[in-house]
Amino acid sequence: MGRRRGIMSEAFKYELAKELGFYDTVVREGWGGIKARDAGNMVKRAIEIAEEALAKQNRQANTR
Repeated sequence: MGRRRGIMSEAFKYELAKELGFYDTVVREGWGGIKARDAGNMVKRAIEIAEEALAKQNRQANTR
């Protein structure tokens, strides 16, 4: 099975790591150094951000 392309950009992942408080771990140890809970929280936050952006886009489309 081939490796899947990442959906989140590296810059976005680093931004989330900073927001969630484990950026220093990523810098020191790489992405493999974070806890599974941190990875899950990062995905959860990314989904929240995407949902917020979609809701905003839908609101703008409905006002036209």
